[in-house]
Amino acid sequence: MLDHSSKSLAFRPSDPLTEMLRGLRLDGIDYSRFRMAEPWALAFPGQQAARLHFISRLGAWLRCEEGDWIELKAGDAVLLPRGTAHVLASAPTVSPVPLATCRSSPVCGNVFAVDGGGTGDVCVLFCGSLHFNIGAMHPLMQLMPDVMRACELEQHEPAIPHLMEAMARETELDRVGAAGILARLADVLAASLIRSWVEHGCSDATGWLAAVREPDVGRVLAAIHLSPERDWSVEALAKVMGASRSGFAKRFADVVGETPARYVLRIRMHQARLWLERDRMRVSAVAERLGYESEAAFSRAFKRVLGAAPSRFRCDLN
Repeated sequence: MLDHSSKSLAFRPSDPLTEMLRGLRLDGIDYSRFRMAEPWALAFPGQQAARLHFISRLGAWLRCEEGDWIELKAGDAVLLPRGTAHVLASAPTVSPVPLATCRSSPVCGNVFAVDGGGTGDVCVLFCGSLHFNIGAMHPLMQLMPDVMRACELEQHEPAIPHLMEAMARETELDRVGAAGILARLADVLAASLIRSWVEHGCSDATGWLAAVREPDVGRVLAAIHLSPERDWSVEALAKVMGASRSGFAKRFADVVGETPARYVLRIRMHQARLWLERDRMRVSAVAERLGYESEAAFSRAFKRVLGAAPSRFRCDLN
Protein backbone atom coordinates (compact mmCIF):
# COMPACT_ATOMS: atom_id res chain seq x y z
CA MET A 1 0.00 0.00 0.00
CA LEU A 2 1.28 3.44 -0.80
CA ASP A 3 1.42 4.54 2.81
CA HIS A 4 -0.26 1.57 4.53
CA SER A 5 -3.20 3.77 5.58
CA SER A 6 -5.44 5.97 3.49
CA LYS A 7 -6.19 8.01 6.59
CA SER A 8 -2.64 9.37 6.66
CA LEU A 9 -3.09 11.27 3.41
CA ALA A 10 -3.44 14.81 4.69
CA PHE A 11 -5.92 16.18 2.18
CA ARG A 12 -9.30 17.75 2.63
CA PRO A 13 -11.97 15.04 2.52
CA SER A 14 -13.52 16.62 -0.57
CA ASP A 15 -10.26 16.73 -2.54
CA PRO A 16 -10.66 14.46 -5.62
CA LEU A 17 -6.93 13.77 -5.66
CA THR A 18 -7.30 12.18 -2.23
CA GLU A 19 -9.80 9.72 -3.62
CA MET A 20 -7.49 8.84 -6.49
CA LEU A 21 -4.53 8.30 -4.15
CA ARG A 22 -6.50 6.01 -1.84
CA GLY A 23 -6.17 3.22 -4.35
CA LEU A 24 -2.53 3.91 -5.27
CA ARG A 25 -0.23 1.07 -4.27
CA LEU A 26 3.55 0.84 -4.21
CA ASP A 27 4.77 -2.72 -3.66
CA GLY A 28 8.38 -3.81 -3.24
CA ILE A 29 9.81 -6.22 -5.82
CA ASP A 30 13.38 -6.68 -4.65
CA TYR A 31 16.01 -4.93 -2.57
CA SER A 32 19.81 -4.96 -2.41
CA ARG A 33 22.37 -3.84 0.14
CA PHE A 34 25.48 -2.68 -1.69
CA ARG A 35 28.95 -2.42 -0.16
CA MET A 36 30.99 -0.66 -2.85
CA ALA A 37 34.68 0.08 -2.35
CA GLU A 38 36.03 3.20 -4.07
CA PRO A 39 36.43 3.72 -6.95
CA TRP A 40 33.14 2.32 -8.25
CA ALA A 41 30.32 3.17 -10.63
CA LEU A 42 27.17 1.23 -11.52
CA ALA A 43 24.90 1.73 -14.54
CA PHE A 44 21.28 0.99 -13.63
CA PRO A 45 19.17 0.23 -16.73
CA GLY A 46 15.77 1.78 -17.24
CA GLN A 47 12.85 -0.27 -15.99
CA GLN A 48 9.12 0.03 -15.48
CA ALA A 49 9.41 -0.26 -11.70
CA ALA A 50 10.47 2.68 -9.56
CA ARG A 51 13.90 2.68 -7.92
CA LEU A 52 14.79 3.91 -4.45
CA HIS A 53 18.38 4.53 -3.34
CA PHE A 54 19.38 5.23 0.26
CA ILE A 55 22.99 6.25 0.96
CA SER A 56 24.01 4.96 4.37
CA ARG A 57 27.79 5.47 4.51
CA LEU A 58 30.16 7.87 2.69
CA GLY A 59 28.42 9.38 -0.33
CA ALA A 60 27.75 8.91 -4.01
CA TRP A 61 26.99 10.75 -7.22
CA LEU A 62 23.90 10.18 -9.37
CA ARG A 63 23.30 11.08 -12.98
CA CYS A 64 20.31 10.32 -15.19
CA GLU A 65 20.72 9.92 -18.93
CA GLU A 66 20.19 13.56 -19.85
CA GLY A 67 20.85 15.27 -16.53
CA ASP A 68 23.69 16.70 -14.51
CA TRP A 69 25.55 14.91 -11.74
CA ILE A 70 23.88 15.15 -8.32
CA GLU A 71 25.98 14.73 -5.20
CA LEU A 72 24.40 12.55 -2.52
CA LYS A 73 25.63 12.67 1.06
CA ALA A 74 25.45 9.93 3.65
CA GLY A 75 21.85 9.83 4.87
CA ASP A 76 20.39 11.01 1.54
CA ALA A 77 17.68 9.15 -0.34
CA VAL A 78 16.36 9.49 -3.89
CA LEU A 79 13.36 7.98 -5.64
CA LEU A 80 13.20 7.54 -9.41
CA PRO A 81 9.46 6.95 -9.83
CA ARG A 82 9.63 5.90 -13.50
CA GLY A 83 12.76 3.78 -13.15
CA THR A 84 14.77 6.09 -15.40
CA ALA A 85 18.18 4.74 -16.48
CA HIS A 86 20.95 6.26 -14.37
CA VAL A 87 24.45 5.89 -12.96
CA LEU A 88 25.51 5.80 -9.32
CA ALA A 89 29.21 6.36 -8.73
CA SER A 90 31.81 7.21 -6.13
CA ALA A 91 32.89 10.06 -8.41
CA PRO A 92 31.70 11.42 -11.78
CA THR A 93 35.00 10.46 -13.42
CA VAL A 94 34.65 6.69 -12.80
CA SER A 95 33.53 4.60 -15.78
CA PRO A 96 30.37 2.64 -14.91
CA VAL A 97 29.88 -1.08 -15.23
CA PRO A 98 26.43 -2.59 -15.90
CA LEU A 99 24.48 -3.53 -12.81
CA ALA A 100 23.93 -7.00 -14.26
CA THR A 101 27.67 -7.76 -13.96
CA CYS A 102 27.58 -7.47 -10.16
CA ARG A 103 27.52 -10.65 -8.14
CA SER A 104 24.74 -10.82 -5.60
CA SER A 105 23.94 -13.28 -2.86
CA PRO A 106 20.55 -13.79 -1.20
CA VAL A 107 20.13 -12.50 2.33
CA CYS A 108 16.49 -13.36 2.92
CA GLY A 109 13.39 -13.44 0.78
CA ASN A 110 13.73 -10.81 -1.94
CA VAL A 111 16.71 -9.03 -0.32
CA PHE A 112 20.22 -9.48 -1.72
CA ALA A 113 23.78 -8.46 -0.81
CA VAL A 114 26.15 -6.98 -3.41
CA ASP A 115 29.86 -6.31 -2.94
CA GLY A 116 32.14 -4.74 -5.50
CA GLY A 117 34.29 -1.83 -6.59
CA GLY A 118 37.94 -1.18 -5.90
CA THR A 119 40.06 -1.29 -2.76
CA GLY A 120 39.29 2.07 -1.12
CA ASP A 121 36.75 3.26 1.43
CA VAL A 122 33.44 1.46 1.38
CA CYS A 123 30.15 3.15 0.55
CA VAL A 124 27.04 1.38 1.83
CA LEU A 125 23.80 1.73 -0.15
CA PHE A 126 20.37 0.18 0.15
CA CYS A 127 18.43 0.06 -3.11
CA GLY A 128 14.97 -1.17 -3.93
CA SER A 129 12.74 -1.73 -6.94
CA LEU A 130 9.09 -0.93 -6.30
CA HIS A 131 6.03 -1.38 -8.48
CA PHE A 132 3.13 1.07 -8.82
CA ASN A 133 -0.32 -0.29 -9.53
CA ILE A 134 -0.74 2.45 -12.13
CA GLY A 135 1.04 2.50 -15.46
CA ALA A 136 3.75 4.87 -16.61
CA MET A 137 1.21 6.61 -18.84
CA HIS A 138 -1.02 7.60 -15.93
CA PRO A 139 -1.15 11.43 -15.81
CA LEU A 140 0.14 11.48 -12.23
CA MET A 141 3.15 9.34 -13.17
CA GLN A 142 3.93 11.56 -16.14
CA LEU A 143 3.94 14.64 -13.92
CA MET A 144 6.44 13.23 -11.46
CA PRO A 145 10.05 14.36 -11.91
CA ASP A 146 12.71 11.83 -12.91
CA VAL A 147 14.29 12.15 -9.46
CA MET A 148 12.69 12.95 -6.10
CA ARG A 149 15.22 13.89 -3.41
CA ALA A 150 14.39 13.35 0.23
CA CYS A 151 16.31 16.46 1.28
CA GLU A 152 14.00 18.61 -0.87
CA LEU A 153 10.79 17.09 0.50
CA GLU A 154 11.54 16.25 4.13
CA GLN A 155 10.71 19.74 5.41
CA HIS A 156 7.06 19.03 4.59
CA GLU A 157 7.07 15.42 5.79
CA PRO A 158 8.31 15.02 9.40
CA ALA A 159 8.48 11.23 9.07
CA ILE A 160 11.16 11.25 6.35
CA PRO A 161 14.20 12.13 8.54
CA HIS A 162 13.17 9.53 11.15
CA LEU A 163 12.72 6.87 8.48
CA MET A 164 16.18 7.58 7.05
CA GLU A 165 17.75 7.50 10.52
CA ALA A 166 16.16 4.09 11.13
CA MET A 167 17.36 2.86 7.72
CA ALA A 168 20.90 4.04 8.45
CA ARG A 169 20.97 2.05 11.69
CA GLU A 170 19.59 -1.11 10.12
CA THR A 171 21.88 -0.89 7.07
CA GLU A 172 24.98 -0.87 9.25
CA LEU A 173 23.86 -3.81 11.39
CA ASP A 174 23.82 -7.51 10.66
CA ARG A 175 21.16 -8.27 13.22
CA VAL A 176 18.54 -10.91 12.65
CA GLY A 177 15.67 -9.50 10.62
CA ALA A 178 17.52 -6.32 9.59
CA ALA A 179 17.01 -6.99 5.86
CA GLY A 180 13.27 -7.42 6.22
CA ILE A 181 12.97 -4.30 8.36
CA LEU A 182 14.95 -2.33 5.78
CA ALA A 183 12.64 -3.49 3.00
CA ARG A 184 9.56 -2.31 4.90
CA LEU A 185 11.22 1.00 5.79
CA ALA A 186 12.11 1.49 2.12
CA ASP A 187 8.46 0.99 1.12
CA VAL A 188 7.27 3.57 3.66
CA LEU A 189 10.02 6.03 2.73
CA ALA A 190 9.12 5.85 -0.97
CA ALA A 191 5.45 6.37 -0.13
CA SER A 192 6.28 9.35 2.09
CA LEU A 193 8.34 10.97 -0.67
CA ILE A 194 5.46 10.63 -3.13
CA ARG A 195 2.95 12.00 -0.66
CA SER A 196 5.14 14.98 0.14
CA TRP A 197 5.64 15.70 -3.55
CA VAL A 198 1.91 15.52 -4.28
CA GLU A 199 1.06 17.78 -1.36
CA HIS A 200 3.85 20.33 -1.72
CA GLY A 201 6.27 19.68 -4.57
CA CYS A 202 3.70 20.16 -7.32
CA SER A 203 1.58 22.90 -5.79
CA ASP A 204 2.17 25.22 -8.76
CA ALA A 205 1.53 22.59 -11.40
CA THR A 206 -0.83 23.24 -14.27
CA GLY A 207 -2.53 20.98 -16.77
CA TRP A 208 -3.90 17.68 -15.52
CA LEU A 209 -3.08 18.29 -11.86
CA ALA A 210 -4.78 21.67 -11.96
CA ALA A 211 -7.78 20.00 -13.57
CA VAL A 212 -8.05 17.29 -10.93
CA ARG A 213 -7.87 19.93 -8.21
CA GLU A 214 -10.67 21.92 -9.84
CA PRO A 215 -13.69 20.94 -7.68
CA ASP A 216 -16.28 20.08 -10.35
CA VAL A 217 -14.03 18.55 -13.01
CA GLY A 218 -11.89 16.92 -10.33
CA ARG A 219 -14.81 14.83 -9.11
CA VAL A 220 -15.33 13.56 -12.64
CA LEU A 221 -11.65 12.71 -13.16
CA ALA A 222 -11.54 10.88 -9.84
CA ALA A 223 -14.61 8.85 -10.78
CA ILE A 224 -13.07 7.85 -14.13
CA HIS A 225 -9.74 6.81 -12.62
CA LEU A 226 -11.30 4.90 -9.73
CA SER A 227 -13.61 2.90 -12.03
CA PRO A 228 -12.08 2.87 -15.53
CA GLU A 229 -13.95 -0.33 -16.39
CA ARG A 230 -17.32 1.41 -16.09
CA ASP A 231 -19.12 2.39 -19.30
CA TRP A 232 -18.87 6.14 -18.76
CA SER A 233 -21.35 7.94 -20.98
CA VAL A 234 -21.34 11.73 -21.21
CA GLU A 235 -24.67 11.72 -19.38
CA ALA A 236 -23.26 9.66 -16.52
CA LEU A 237 -20.25 11.94 -16.17
CA ALA A 238 -22.43 15.05 -16.31
CA LYS A 239 -24.45 13.63 -13.43
CA VAL A 240 -21.22 13.23 -11.38
CA MET A 241 -20.50 16.92 -11.94
CA GLY A 242 -24.12 17.90 -11.39
CA ALA A 243 -24.42 19.72 -14.69
CA SER A 244 -26.30 19.46 -17.95
CA ARG A 245 -24.83 17.31 -20.71
CA SER A 246 -23.80 20.26 -22.87
CA GLY A 247 -22.59 22.34 -19.95
CA PHE A 248 -20.49 19.46 -18.65
CA ALA A 249 -18.93 18.64 -22.02
CA LYS A 250 -17.84 22.24 -22.58
CA ARG A 251 -16.52 22.66 -19.04
CA PHE A 252 -14.58 19.39 -19.20
CA ALA A 253 -13.01 20.19 -22.57
CA ASP A 254 -12.06 23.71 -21.47
CA VAL A 255 -10.32 22.51 -18.30
CA VAL A 256 -8.84 19.16 -19.37
CA GLY A 257 -8.08 20.02 -22.98
CA GLU A 258 -9.88 17.09 -24.61
CA THR A 259 -13.40 15.71 -24.86
CA PRO A 260 -14.77 13.47 -22.11
CA ALA A 261 -15.11 10.55 -24.53
CA ARG A 262 -11.49 10.81 -25.64
CA TYR A 263 -10.22 11.05 -22.07
CA VAL A 264 -12.28 8.06 -20.91
CA LEU A 265 -11.08 5.97 -23.85
CA ARG A 266 -7.45 6.81 -23.14
CA ILE A 267 -7.69 5.92 -19.44
CA ARG A 268 -9.56 2.69 -20.20
CA MET A 269 -6.93 1.59 -22.70
CA HIS A 270 -4.07 2.34 -20.31
CA GLN A 271 -5.89 0.29 -17.68
CA ALA A 272 -6.25 -2.48 -20.24
CA ARG A 273 -2.51 -2.39 -20.87
CA LEU A 274 -1.90 -2.81 -17.14
CA TRP A 275 -4.18 -5.83 -17.00
CA LEU A 276 -2.36 -7.35 -19.96
CA GLU A 277 1.19 -6.66 -18.79
CA ARG A 278 0.94 -6.89 -15.03
CA ASP A 279 -1.92 -9.32 -14.51
CA ARG A 280 -1.36 -11.31 -17.72
CA MET A 281 -5.06 -11.33 -18.49
CA ARG A 282 -6.21 -12.74 -21.80
CA VAL A 283 -7.20 -10.18 -24.43
CA SER A 284 -10.70 -11.61 -24.55
CA ALA A 285 -11.02 -11.28 -20.74
CA VAL A 286 -9.93 -7.63 -20.86
CA ALA A 287 -12.38 -6.91 -23.66
CA GLU A 288 -15.20 -8.48 -21.67
CA ARG A 289 -14.23 -6.63 -18.49
CA LEU A 290 -14.37 -3.31 -20.33
CA GLY A 291 -17.77 -4.12 -21.79
CA TYR A 292 -16.80 -4.58 -25.44
CA GLU A 293 -19.11 -6.77 -27.49
CA SER A 294 -16.18 -8.43 -29.26
CA GLU A 295 -12.45 -8.87 -28.88
CA ALA A 296 -11.99 -7.32 -32.32
CA ALA A 297 -13.78 -4.10 -31.34
CA PHE A 298 -11.64 -3.82 -28.23
CA SER A 299 -8.45 -4.49 -30.19
CA ARG A 300 -9.27 -1.73 -32.67
CA ALA A 301 -9.85 0.78 -29.88
CA PHE A 302 -6.68 -0.33 -28.08
CA LYS A 303 -4.53 0.04 -31.18
CA ARG A 304 -6.05 3.43 -31.97
CA VAL A 305 -4.96 4.75 -28.57
CA LEU A 306 -1.67 2.92 -27.93
CA GLY A 307 -0.49 2.30 -31.47
CA ALA A 308 -0.12 -1.47 -31.16
CA ALA A 309 -2.33 -4.52 -30.83
CA PRO A 310 -3.10 -5.69 -27.28
CA SER A 311 -1.61 -9.11 -28.02
CA ARG A 312 1.81 -7.49 -28.37
CA PHE A 313 1.81 -6.31 -24.76
CA ARG A 314 0.88 -9.72 -23.50
CA CYS A 315 3.41 -11.49 -25.72
CA ASP A 316 6.18 -9.24 -24.40
CA LEU A 317 5.88 -11.11 -21.11
CA ASN A 318 6.78 -14.47 -22.60
